[in-house]
Amino acid sequence: MIKKFASTALFSVVLTTLALAQRIAYVDVTAVLESLPEYQQAQEQLDRVATQWRQEIAQSQDQIKGMYSKYQAEQVMLSEEMKKSREEEIMNKEKEVRELQRQKFGPEGALFKKREELVKPIQDKVYSAIQKFAEDKGFEYIFDKGSASGMLYADKKYDKTEDVKTMLKKG
Repeated sequence: MIKKFASTALFSVVLTTLALAQRIAYVDVTAVLESLPEYQQAQEQLDRVATQWRQEIAQSQDQIKGMYSKYQAEQVMLSEEMKKSREEEIMNKEKEVRELQRQKFGPEGALFKKREELVKPIQDKVYSAIQKFAEDKGFEYIFDKGSASGMLYADKKYDKTEDVKTMLKKG
């Protein structure tokens, strides 16, 4: 009885030790990216493009303000038809500027696409390096410390997705 208890306890300690032996690490991907000269150059290029587009939009907004000021100054001398025409002209110009902002800075806008074009290859390079590092050094999991993206690498042998699906199908 004591031998059986001792061997069960030893077996439990060995299993616990093996379970804890999984190698886990984390990487601050943002810090890695910011340390790369090509990433810094891409960011500078994106900043230049964004600044240029902001200036274009600001100039257009200044034009609208000028149009509105002129309209207010001349309003008393304009016929109803002329007032409507000027108001429509100002509103159309405002629509143009909003559309330009959306095209440049919207979720699928030119800045997003430019960022993807310049930064994605660098990110892919970093993620490949992380995967190679994990495989070379025997890490089962690597997490990203600096963002909510979570797991960067996981050894496929620990993926239990299909097991859970099967369990749910069995009910």
